[in-house]
Amino acid sequence: MAQSLAATSRGASRGAPGALGSLALNTRLPYHLLPVRHQQHAALQQPRRERCCRVVARAAAPEAPASAPAAGDPRGRTGASGVGSGIKLENIAITFKNDTVLKDVSWDVKKGERVGLVGVNGAGKTTQLQIIIGALQPDSGEVIKAKENMKIAYLTQEFDVNPTRTVREEFTSAFGDQVTNAARQEEIQKALEGVGEDMDAMSALLDELQELTNQSQDLDVALIDKKIDQMMPELGFSTDDNDRLVASYSGGWQMRMCLGKILLKDPDLLLLDEPTNHLDLDAIEWLEGYLKKQEIPMVIVSHDREFLDQLCTKIVETERGVANTFKGNYTEYVKQKEERNAQQWVAWEKQQKEIARQEEMVRRLAAGANSGRASTAEKALERLRGEDTFVEKPFVPKKRAFFFPPVDQMGQVAVRIEGLTHGYDGVGVLFKDADLTIEKGERVAIIGPNGAGKSTLLKLLMGREEAQQGTVEIGNYGVTPNYFEQNQAEALDLDLNVIETLVRASPDAKLNDIKALLGKMLFSGAGMEKKVGWLSGGEKARLALAKFMLTTGTLLVLDEPTNHLDIPSKETLEEAVRTFEGSVIAVSHDRYFLRRIATRIVTVQNGKLVDYQGDYELFLEQNEEEAEKMAEKEEKQKEIVQSTIKAKSKMSKAEKAKDKKAKAKSFNTAADPAKAAKKNAKRWN
Repeated sequence: MAQSLAATSRGASRGAPGALGSLALNTRLPYHLLPVRHQQHAALQQPRRERCCRVVARAAAPEAPASAPAAGDPRGRTGASGVGSGIKLENIAITFKNDTVLKDVSWDVKKGERVGLVGVNGAGKTTQLQIIIGALQPDSGEVIKAKENMKIAYLTQEFDVNPTRTVREEFTSAFGDQVTNAARQEEIQKALEGVGEDMDAMSALLDELQELTNQSQDLDVALIDKKIDQMMPELGFSTDDNDRLVASYSGGWQMRMCLGKILLKDPDLLLLDEPTNHLDLDAIEWLEGYLKKQEIPMVIVSHDREFLDQLCTKIVETERGVANTFKGNYTEYVKQKEERNAQQWVAWEKQQKEIARQEEMVRRLAAGANSGRASTAEKALERLRGEDTFVEKPFVPKKRAFFFPPVDQMGQVAVRIEGLTHGYDGVGVLFKDADLTIEKGERVAIIGPNGAGKSTLLKLLMGREEAQQGTVEIGNYGVTPNYFEQNQAEALDLDLNVIETLVRASPDAKLNDIKALLGKMLFSGAGMEKKVGWLSGGEKARLALAKFMLTTGTLLVLDEPTNHLDIPSKETLEEAVRTFEGSVIAVSHDRYFLRRIATRIVTVQNGKLVDYQGDYELFLEQNEEEAEKMAEKEEKQKEIVQSTIKAKSKMSKAEKAKDKKAKAKSFNTAADPAKAAKKNAKRWN
């Protein structure tokens, strides 16, 4: 039986299983349930209690339309400007320490829409989410909400779970106010039984109880267990999971708990900030499938391009403080932006030619005797440069193209793994008699669920750990590894400045080459002198990538290299890896990255390294075929079972008895029980 909320809240232990105690089932505490000696006093207090109820009713009644909020009020207006559902940002601007982060941001999201916010690190994507929830107040503009007291849910990359709770308790924690309410009502009920003849104390308790019961009606206290029972199967949990500790689940399953807690509150808007960080491919694909089924308006901040492709119906790009909206998913946004930029270039060049022609005409006319015509030409030139008609020169982001140092001579075999067996106490065996060979020029992607041993494999390859059995070797001839660890940015020396970090990493590199690389990674002249400790997370990630790219090597060993990188930085890395002449072994959950760089896929399955010749697309096709075959096999098995059940249901009693006798005979149970037991032991052992 599922653990009820009543069992998880202190003091709310009475009542039938699955209920919230007697008060939860009788939220207004009927007159006949009061202790007998208090009924007379309750009757005397009726006018006062009615007065209390009227106050509550007035508070809950629709309010008169409020006056328009002041500019920058994060609460904004409600139900205005045609916002029937979701929210609308209108002309939002905000500045931090004289740095204008947002200067003209306008977009909306409605029911059934999933908006993806994109832009480089520092463009103001998370700032927009903070403004929506009211954590930041804009300098100007407003957030217009479809209704008053809009419930906004916020799912971040850091999952808010308590590892010491059971799964049921974790879901129940979503209703903290309701749990506290139910427990307090139970305490008051007990207090009323022992209050004696103290009428003032009883009046105070009754007033508090009335307030709590009114609140509990608004909060749907009695429906909590039912909602949890409905939600858990949708998220993949069974009743067997109720009493298991949260700590025993992977990050992907903890993400499901967080998402479930949010959705249990029936939000009007769902905000997701880098939700795929730390998730494996299975968890990401599950999250995509689940979110697609929801009608809640969603706003997603993510650098996971595949995730944006799968989910988004609209992309909002923030560039230099200005937001532009594109219909469709990420791939469609890229295409539309290229087309828009091309059109803008044509319009700008045409405009520049016309401006040059008009300027030349003004000079000629002013030099002659046609001052009147010159004045007319000047006015035409002013109109051409006017704010309404002027076409801005298209913004061209700085190219970040970079290439790894050229590869000298290297042997044909880059990596050889033979008979690898390895594991940990308390975790079990990760690899058992696993084999793998990587040759020169191959780009191999290692994929699998979290905890399968992918990062461990790279540590074994780099000599950070010693294999328990078997061999893990790097090629002998000209194979030099260049290792990018999963948390490379965290290993940076915080006391060095940016340029010192690269000089120490590559003392033979020319200073001009180092500065050129930092420029491509968007570090300005002043930014190169900045202490690493003062850098943002995105800046540290770009610096770690620059440090890695300066290091020479013929074998790139990459462990989740795209974590914390913005999309332009990912594209820089992808292009550099694609043009690299040596070998690559990469662990990644970034499907877009895998599509771009991998020439071969290896999965970690049941302790083995399973090899798929071909790129990521071919791997998906092969797995889809396998999945379809398995589904067909399962469907046929179901049909066989169903037909057997139907056939049995149509058998007569005599036929059933005959069938039972035949089975008994096949196991020799009727003739010789001892012999039958021996035969059955052979069947099942």
